[in-house]
Amino acid sequence: MSDAPTWYDVLGVPRDASADEIRAAWKFQIADLDPGERRFDALNRAAKVLLDPAARASYDVEHPAREDEEGEAAAETTAPLVEDGAPAPVTRPRPEKSGVPGWLLIGLGLLAAGLVVATVWTWVARDGGGDDSAARAAQVAAERAVVPVLSYDYEHLDEDQKAAQALMTGSYRQEYDKLFTVLEENAPETQTKVTASVVASGIVRASDDRVQVLVFVDRPTTNKLNPEPVVYKDQVTLSMQLVDGTWLVDDMATSPVQG
Repeated sequence: MSDAPTWYDVLGVPRDASADEIRAAWKFQIADLDPGERRFDALNRAAKVLLDPAARASYDVEHPAREDEEGEAAAETTAPLVEDGAPAPVTRPRPEKSGVPGWLLIGLGLLAAGLVVATVWTWVARDGGGDDSAARAAQVAAERAVVPVLSYDYEHLDEDQKAAQALMTGSYRQEYDKLFTVLEENAPETQTKVTASVVASGIVRASDDRVQVLVFVDRPTTNKLNPEPVVYKDQVTLSMQLVDGTWLVDDMATSPVQG
């Protein structure tokens, strides 16, 4: 049986945790995280699964409890609470510093590193010629879209959300809106402003109506505690979908640039 962290491990809750306990743990753990951080996305993915009864039931079947998990669960139920009722995070040995290294647990962190190599190859290979106008158009659209999607200002969040939504497919807009709800709850209090800018980009793979683009982004970020910009460097993989002649963001995964 796999020893990889489960979504329960990510949130630090026992398997029999109620929806309210899961929601409280999720909000507690994301409170001080930046949306571009790996763990922020992992926590949101965990909450999305565990707060959906059908998805949680399916997940429990696919990821049964480990033999040693019963004792851990008992210890977790007596974990100290913070003021808002959220359980304190449970400390466990985890691979890598982030706990869940990548956007889809361990595998996607490795995929992101692989995409860097694939993209460098793509940049070189495509210079050799060939008709790749559609893929290039998707690449340009990805560069334009990633800036409003990752940028926001606590002083005009509604405008920022609408600008980003206009560049997305309907399905991805639903995912984005869920995450943006978290920003609306936290950004005004922390007075956070993020201004993304594109450093470079490359085409990873392409078909007639779908292109995957890797974009390197700088995200100068300020907030109440850091009035001077702190620049985060990310690699963002965007899946661009051609919809009625327009390239739109259909999926996006972000991870910090290593080194």
